[in-house]
Amino acid sequence: MKTLEKKVEFAIIGGTGFERLFKNAEPLLVGTPFGIAAAISIGEIDGKTVAFLPRHGPDHSIPPHKINYRANIYSLHKIGVKRISATNAVGAINPDFKPGDMVIPHDFVDFTRLRCTTFYNEAPVTHIDVSQPYCPEIRRLLIETAEKLGLAVWDKAVLVSTEGPRYETPAEIEVFRRLGCDIVGMTGLPEAVLARELEICYASVCYVSNMAAGRQERLTAQEVSEVSKRVSPKLEQLLIETIKRLPYERNCPCAHALKDARFR
Repeated sequence: MKTLEKKVEFAIIGGTGFERLFKNAEPLLVGTPFGIAAAISIGEIDGKTVAFLPRHGPDHSIPPHKINYRANIYSLHKIGVKRISATNAVGAINPDFKPGDMVIPHDFVDFTRLRCTTFYNEAPVTHIDVSQPYCPEIRRLLIETAEKLGLAVWDKAVLVSTEGPRYETPAEIEVFRRLGCDIVGMTGLPEAVLARELEICYASVCYVSNMAAGRQERLTAQEVSEVSKRVSPKLEQLLIETIKRLPYERNCPCAHALKDARFR
């Protein structure tokens, strides 16, 4: 395992396979107060040092409800990360969205039940603002970069996150539709909230891997894998070009999320 020689301000959280972009990258294990985090790969994109964290582990062995989200986010915070671009596979609730589409959500609804969703379980009592749930700067650059690359991307959507690992029922999807949700996934939360609690910018680019339950006859993990392989080159290109454009200086609410958030 390698040791970290300098702070890393940019990170990507996603599925397995992205490490190949970082030639000769060695895994880095970072200790946290919340247990073991996924091994991080460190590389460079256009002169910027970037960390990649595979949330399911290097061999995709950790199911979504067992991911140690707190350890993962804290490990990135510990090495200096200020901006996270995440990827998530999702099902389409909105009938306009189709498998293979990319979606950049602007809001979320959390229907997870068993996960540790905060770093702040003790005093001082801390309430962070999520009026803008995803970093507006990263979202804007993701959208602009997708347009410049000629990629078809939906620039607005509400993501609902469920516990998993089972897929949702048609009745659940109908409830989510009536609540105004467009896409459904199992890994978007509490990642976004935990990043905000540590004043880290976070935004996600999702790819539609299937239509949600009730919108197609059957859901399979194999289908998700096949769509992922098809979409990955475009997704990687979008993330790489976005990171190239991301500035070091931050002008967004994420950077000051803890200001006035605590009772003292």
